[in-house]
Amino acid sequence: MGILLALTSAIVWGTGDFAGGVATRRGGQFQVLALSALSGIVLLLVLAWATGEAPPSLTSSGWAASAGLVGAVGLACLYRGLAIGNAATVAPTAAVVTATLPVVFASLTAGLPKVTQIAGFGLAMAGIWLVARTTSSSQSGKSGLKLAVIAGCGFGAFLTLIAQVEPGLVFGPLAVARSITLVTACLATVVSRESFPGLFSNPVALLAGIFDAGGNVFYLLARQHTRLDVAAVLSSLYPAATVVLSRVISSEPVSRMQWFGAAVCLAAIGLITA
Repeated sequence: MGILLALTSAIVWGTGDFAGGVATRRGGQFQVLALSALSGIVLLLVLAWATGEAPPSLTSSGWAASAGLVGAVGLACLYRGLAIGNAATVAPTAAVVTATLPVVFASLTAGLPKVTQIAGFGLAMAGIWLVARTTSSSQSGKSGLKLAVIAGCGFGAFLTLIAQVEPGLVFGPLAVARSITLVTACLATVVSRESFPGLFSNPVALLAGIFDAGGNVFYLLARQHTRLDVAAVLSSLYPAATVVLSRVISSEPVSRMQWFGAAVCLAAIGLITA
């Protein structure tokens, strides 16, 4: 059940990331982040009310708030990276970095990883190099790669922190996290002197928020059925959905080297979970 939920999270997250990249082409990344956070909060509150879930404790709220802060940084960087870079470069790189942090945390708290997982780390580095090599002559590609690494660090920290909430809680802690993300996005909008978006000014951003919140729900459910590193790394397969949607819907060019690099990244994730 944990594996199935984590893979579902990957599909939903990948769809949300694609929508976020499209939305960022129509507005600033902080505007998109604010709208996506808002729609995610509404969805999570409705689900919490419908299921009768108890409110989170102060401790769980603290973990969730911390996760929301680092997650906001990750989402803003990912959306911007997808807007100026190439999905086959940005998404897999962010996914590998995302998967690595929870695995390291789990190895420190639950024991060292297996030999196959260590091999996966080495393969992941090779995959990142292959993906980055194809954009070495493009300034936007370089910027996209840097943003992908920052996004991955934010997401990895989010996965680790949100997994610390008390078992049995899902929607409440995630709503707290998204609220912090919304506040962060609003502050960033003011600092960057962007205008606040209208509620329906960018419908794709609202859609991205719904998918992102849905991916969070499936991940947290997966975490309650399996180890942190397994849930995190399987959920990090989301670039597959992002790249496929970018190719099918946006007709975004993807070179053979990029496909190979993306495949190596995903193979590395598979080894880490073996």
